[in-house]
Amino acid sequence: VSDLRASALAGPLDVSRSMFDLRSPPHRFIKRYDSVSSVPSSSSSRKDSQGSNRSLDTITLSGDERDFGRLNVKLCYVSSVEQIWITVLHCKDLSWPSSCGENPRICVKGILTLPKPVHFKSSAKEGCNDIEFMETFVFAIKLQSLQAVRLVFKIQTQTPRKKTIGECSLALRELSSQESSHWLDISPPSK
Repeated sequence: VSDLRASALAGPLDVSRSMFDLRSPPHRFIKRYDSVSSVPSSSSSRKDSQGSNRSLDTITLSGDERDFGRLNVKLCYVSSVEQIWITVLHCKDLSWPSSCGENPRICVKGILTLPKPVHFKSSAKEGCNDIEFMETFVFAIKLQSLQAVRLVFKIQTQTPRKKTIGECSLALRELSSQESSHWLDISPPSK
């Protein structure tokens, strides 16, 4: 085993030899690396998956573990006028169900979970990998009221029909006059 490990991690000649092995029938490839330590088997499976146009990330992040993207927001509380400033900056790496079409119109709906919830919504933008919103919402609310609530964001498609495709939230315990930037992981909408 130690001889195999040393040869798998050695110079360029051995790399080309392992590339040649990838072209051999799958049963020989598996049999050959089956008993070897995890280092060469994981690196060879990475080469194998690239060879077949699938990355390990795609395999690992399928189904419920799939990455739904991230939302970038900025928050600030101006105590002199008792106002919260919420800026929705952009969505990165957003994914949506194929039933929504290739480029659906997407907006961000925000909710301050006060006893009487406060709702706001960004304008709808064409769906893509990095959607810029750059919209600020200002509400006059006492700081004590805000510190016990959450700010919930729902990512919604507007076309072909209105549908929530993801959500994320943030506790407002540490609001201050210093503007803070937050990257929130978007998760599937709760049932």
